[in-house]
Amino acid sequence: MRPALGRVRRLLVVAPHPDDEAIAAWALMRRLRARGAAVEVVVVSDGGASHPESRRWPPARLVAQRRRETRRVLRPLGITPAAIRFVGLPDGALGSRAAMLRLAMGRALLRRRAPDLIIGPVADDAHPDHAAVAAALRALPRRGEARAAYHVWPEGAGRRLRGPHVALSSHEILMKRAAIRRYRTQAGLITDAKAGFAMTHRHLNAFAAPRERFGWQR
Repeated sequence: MRPALGRVRRLLVVAPHPDDEAIAAWALMRRLRARGAAVEVVVVSDGGASHPESRRWPPARLVAQRRRETRRVLRPLGITPAAIRFVGLPDGALGSRAAMLRLAMGRALLRRRAPDLIIGPVADDAHPDHAAVAAALRALPRRGEARAAYHVWPEGAGRRLRGPHVALSSHEILMKRAAIRRYRTQAGLITDAKAGFAMTHRHLNAFAAPRERFGWQR
């Protein structure tokens, strides 16, 4: 059974990297928590490969900071650290560790009370880590929950999803943009990496679009 998004009592958000949870479902999480629903987040990769060869931000420091950023962004939504699970698998290498990924995700999900709805990445997301997480999630048995998917990469591709959606007010769009920018390691804080990622205005416009869109999964 596919519940109306506003009636979900227990939501589990699966994020391939720290920040995907907010990009995908910041408004949905905020509204459900305001209604008293339980919201939990599972972050699969450690996020340590976003800025390779940075001297100031070696992987261990970057991983720790990205976890702090996730907690800081989710805390104002009423999502406590106890409701966040960091699986800690190697960023950028999830596709080459399919068996390990399925095992780790299975353990992470089974440690949580069965939700009404799980949302995770779509299978055709352009980022290989996202596609790998989607495949692993599909391989895991359900416990009676509905499942829906979100699109992150390429940015803006989520407009193609025709399932349930959350419409954001202009104020919520500004709030979501501010929340995403609080992932400062991804928003220009790190400047000494050879190929580091930094969110642009184009990214922000796509990530904080007027609607959060999802597609139901069979």
